[in-house]
Amino acid sequence: MSAAGKYKDELIATANQICTAGKGILAADESTGTIGKRFAAINVENNEENRHAYRSLLFTSGPELAESISGVIMFEETLYSKTAEGETFPALLKRQGIVTGIKTDKGVQPIGGTDGETATQGLTDLGKRSAAYYEAGARFAKWRNVLKINVAKGQPSALSVADCAHTLARYASISQQNGLVPIVEPEILMDGEHSIEVCAAVTERVLSAVFKALADHHVLLEGCLLKPNMVLPGSDFAGGKATPNDVGMYTVRTLLRTVPAALPGVVFLSGGQSEAEATRNLNGINNMPKCNTWHLTFSYGRALQASCLDAWQGKTENVEAAQKVLLGRCKANSDAQKGEYKGDGDNADKSLFVKGYTY
Repeated sequence: MSAAGKYKDELIATANQICTAGKGILAADESTGTIGKRFAAINVENNEENRHAYRSLLFTSGPELAESISGVIMFEETLYSKTAEGETFPALLKRQGIVTGIKTDKGVQPIGGTDGETATQGLTDLGKRSAAYYEAGARFAKWRNVLKINVAKGQPSALSVADCAHTLARYASISQQNGLVPIVEPEILMDGEHSIEVCAAVTERVLSAVFKALADHHVLLEGCLLKPNMVLPGSDFAGGKATPNDVGMYTVRTLLRTVPAALPGVVFLSGGQSEAEATRNLNGINNMPKCNTWHLTFSYGRALQASCLDAWQGKTENVEAAQKVLLGRCKANSDAQKGEYKGDGDNADKSLFVKGYTY
């Protein structure tokens, strides 16, 4: 018996649709506060009208969007928004063959007795909210837990890892019971001085705990997706950045050691990498032996939208240019999902790293 119940076949079909070759996820689920920070950087007021205008820009970029994007993650406000013609955003995306997802966690709070480690909130009313999101047109969900590496402090602690695994498993079970494919996101932050080898060891430990908990909670893996960090050295590592080949090797090796083949796909977060860096590393991952065990693709927010926002600047006359930039980044990552990204002339290397990133 699995948590999926009557939704089993639908969950499997949805997960497989998201895992279409050459496609990935546009993460447009920034909270009101986070999108406000993005708008502030381009001197745009954070109000509902501007948030609606920006999300409309993303979702009406043209038929080329669906050539690279199979799913879009929304914030709750956006899920219930409509176009000028009165069509809901989920309906608009469905006509394009794109699946709508919804961020369902309620952010993080400190774990008492730890040195700044956090737990993710939102389980209490998740069943009720998930049913309402399904009714509104969502077919998958996303929930983020956050861990950090500090070797000197013994982080992530056993408590932090255990809490992360249990919370993600409960979320996944509740989501499947209500018809939503759960994207399970145990993000290990880039912050720190650690090496890529240390990141690999910690990521193995975390993913092992997560999949044990998913099994304990009877989560249907065929109707579930994983959104992990790539295996990278810390942002302050003295040895500098890793090559795409090294990122690919350590990341795929970690997945092979921890992630069951029954899982249809792994949708990586960008985690503060620059747009071009996230694309190069995804390409490196998809050029590794045995990388086709799962569909390995992107679920990027900042790494798809940063240049688009810069091009838009909140001005109607810039919408078409901003959409062109977005489609270019989507196409680059589509190529990377297939291991075919060349990177010719791609200079989108502006740092997107934010220490202790929350959203």
